[in-house]
Amino acid sequence: MTSPATAPVAVPDTTPDPVTTPAPGDRRRWLALAVVMTAAFMDLVDVTIVNIAIPSIERDLSATFGAIQWITAGYALAFAAGLITGGRLGDIYGRKRLFLLGITGFTLASALCGFAVNPEMLVASRLLQGAMAALMVPQVLAIIHVTFPAHERGKVFGMFGAIVGLGAVSGPLLGALLTQWNLFGLEWRPIFLINLPVGVAGVILGRKFITESKAPKALRLDVVGVVLVTGALLMLIYPLTRGRELDWPLWGYLCMAGSVPVFAAFVAYEKAKTRRDGSPLVELSLFKVKSFAAGIAVQLTFGVSLGIFFLAWTLYMQIGLGWSPLHAGLTGLPFSLAVSTAAGLSVQKLVPRFGRKVLQAGALTMAAGVLLYLWEAGQYGADISSWQMVPPLVVMGLGMGLIVAPLTDAVLSDVPREHSGSASGLINTVQQMGNALGLGLVSVVFFGVVDDHRATTPTGVASAFEAGFRSALWWVVVVLAGIFLLMFALPKRRAPEARVLAA
Repeated sequence: MTSPATAPVAVPDTTPDPVTTPAPGDRRRWLALAVVMTAAFMDLVDVTIVNIAIPSIERDLSATFGAIQWITAGYALAFAAGLITGGRLGDIYGRKRLFLLGITGFTLASALCGFAVNPEMLVASRLLQGAMAALMVPQVLAIIHVTFPAHERGKVFGMFGAIVGLGAVSGPLLGALLTQWNLFGLEWRPIFLINLPVGVAGVILGRKFITESKAPKALRLDVVGVVLVTGALLMLIYPLTRGRELDWPLWGYLCMAGSVPVFAAFVAYEKAKTRRDGSPLVELSLFKVKSFAAGIAVQLTFGVSLGIFFLAWTLYMQIGLGWSPLHAGLTGLPFSLAVSTAAGLSVQKLVPRFGRKVLQAGALTMAAGVLLYLWEAGQYGADISSWQMVPPLVVMGLGMGLIVAPLTDAVLSDVPREHSGSASGLINTVQQMGNALGLGLVSVVFFGVVDDHRATTPTGVASAFEAGFRSALWWVVVVLAGIFLLMFALPKRRAPEARVLAA
């Protein structure tokens, strides 16, 4: 299971083209909305559906734990690396064109995932799927923005939020059902193949009903920046993921250390490109805004905590405790419902009154839920039941809901209006990077402990996975404490202009 917090909301430059924006009375825009929302739903479900099927994939393909990490982390990494670039390409070449290219590629990649014959093919297909999602997803809100007049966007974005919530709740349960039913003896494969009819319909209807649009003054693509930042991320995450299997070779440490100067080279190049032509991949001036810099740090570390927790949690339930996918999926349902409930309450009632204190209360509440889960995992061991997990999961979900919904607005509150699109894209990119990094760290904080426990305490799989899960939870607590402290740099109150900026 993957958190609803991973739902992308990247917003590239969405200044409408007066020639191509449809008239307010054009009913076709609602059909276009249905198409792009369905695509967004498909992407979100695909993110949340995979983790629940990971143990089934591991058994069927005889995948190593490193390959399992890359099945999830590879998607997040490719998605993160391509989000800003995907938005920029839509501005340059047309959002409809890039949306159709992205949904076509996403559908084909889903087919490759569903028919994968070995772990390597599945990992490669997931990388391709993440890259195609990075082309498709940034166009969704851009198309909505240029298709609907200002007075209708509030209602439309409300509908979009409902779709995001539905995807977050239904994804894990749908994944559990499809895996448990073992349709046509395909086991886990239907979680990917289900995208095929949806994707084909999206391509056909998108060609007919979506109106093309471009940014009037689109910036040029920063290819060197894409290569540098992607290379730096790979140098950091690949050794983390493979290191345990390879007994932590020297080249792994050198690679991780080498990622630092590559990141530095990326920053230097972005500064030079800003001076040269004003079209960097990342607008570095945004980091001079204290609330934005702190918010980006919060997004990154929050993504790390989610990446660690959800993969470790799924493996703990299905391999450690021996639960079926459906049992695990139903156990996670109270968590998803708690996130959705708290998210709506925080935005509508709490944040306007209490400001950043709501986000900090969310971090403390989530940490309290994790600590309660830690106590229960140790207290009940392999005999723990779903009902005993409900209290910590609900507390954690409530805490997460207090964070995920208002965080973007808090980060954007002091950002200049002209940079809102770039800032929104960067927020989501950093969150996906954090998620990929967290999934890489699972090798250290979870699998490493499982291996050590098996070697020193031969008491069975359940005991080893319980030890690994508790280790992962302690790391999540530490990260949440850091998030709480970072939140002091966020604005105390949401600025009135943020309502306009976020819209």
